[in-house]
Amino acid sequence: MIHATIASMNSPDKFSLDEMLKDLGTLVSMESPSRDIARVTAHAEALSAMMQRMLGTAPALVDSPVGPHVHWQGGGEPKVLILGHHDTVHPVGTLVDIPFSVEGGIARGPGVFDMKAGIVQALHAVAALDDSSHIEILLTADEEIGSKESRALLEERALACGSVLVLEPSADGGALKIGRKGTGTIIVHLEGRASHAGLEPEKGINSLVELASLIPQIVAIANPALGTTVSPTMASSGTADNVIPAMTTCAVDIRVAIPEEKPRVEAEFAALTLANPEVKLSLTGGIGRPPMHESAAAELMPLAQSVATKIGLGSIDGIVVGGGSDGNFTAAVGVQTLDGLGAVGGGAHGADEHVIVSTMPARAALLAGLCQELSSMAKRPPLGNVPAPR
Repeated sequence: MIHATIASMNSPDKFSLDEMLKDLGTLVSMESPSRDIARVTAHAEALSAMMQRMLGTAPALVDSPVGPHVHWQGGGEPKVLILGHHDTVHPVGTLVDIPFSVEGGIARGPGVFDMKAGIVQALHAVAALDDSSHIEILLTADEEIGSKESRALLEERALACGSVLVLEPSADGGALKIGRKGTGTIIVHLEGRASHAGLEPEKGINSLVELASLIPQIVAIANPALGTTVSPTMASSGTADNVIPAMTTCAVDIRVAIPEEKPRVEAEFAALTLANPEVKLSLTGGIGRPPMHESAAAELMPLAQSVATKIGLGSIDGIVVGGGSDGNFTAAVGVQTLDGLGAVGGGAHGADEHVIVSTMPARAALLAGLCQELSSMAKRPPLGNVPAPR
């Protein structure tokens, strides 16, 4: 019976683009940079008021050291967790240079694509359901900085619900994301000894030169055949142009496609060989997000394709991507997870971040249809044979 009503109840033309853009403007016009607790808190309060208005009940604001996580529950047996985040990477003041705007069918502004448009689509989707009692929405405050304060909560709620729909932006062309690499950053710290570069350079120990000798070892840890990338991305060294640098650091971005690569990569970093034994080497960080294997979306992706057909969206693709999200965590604890259900656009984290506004009603309709289907089914048990989350 429920299959027969999806097209009529959740057609894209049931959603008001004008209302969605109004709500999007409210959120984008409030900056919410990670670690800015005051602004993240104000943004959470705005979300709470929006949910109260649209969904009939207010969410819980779950305190954390990085600001509130926003958690709304439909009140019945939970079967679907809609998972997102309301922090952004853009620093305070970005809104001055790139204010929220809608011109030529394109919405712009800090965080509009990642992921405030996705949040708006989700709220309108849930508001359109006749029965939202089986739905939960969790919008965390620290996804952009590693989810250290929200990981336990999102894993707990994923296991309680049985299915997770992630509001990260879509891939190119609106494709969903059915797999992700595990991600992390290792910081290489090198300590040498400072001296005057002109008067007595021989008395110094040049940590920057030591980094240069380590870089070939670091990049050699990669294994392209297994999908493992190891990329030095940022380096900092020295205090002045006439001083032998005592301290040097280098950030290394790491992506792994299979769980077995995590311990190998971390072990090879620990075994790096110094050219100068007087230099002190230390490492911080690691691979924090486990890979999200395609098997996690094996049931949800066909369901999404079926819903897309029923509501007139045509075919929709699912692809594996290199970036990580909180879907990595929910998949790793064995919960079926489908990612990339957020906005269609591009330029995430950059000055050209944008959303194609004409796609917003269709994305809301797709999410509503998925929620309706999953709410009508028995709760899914955790998947078997998944890697340990830590």
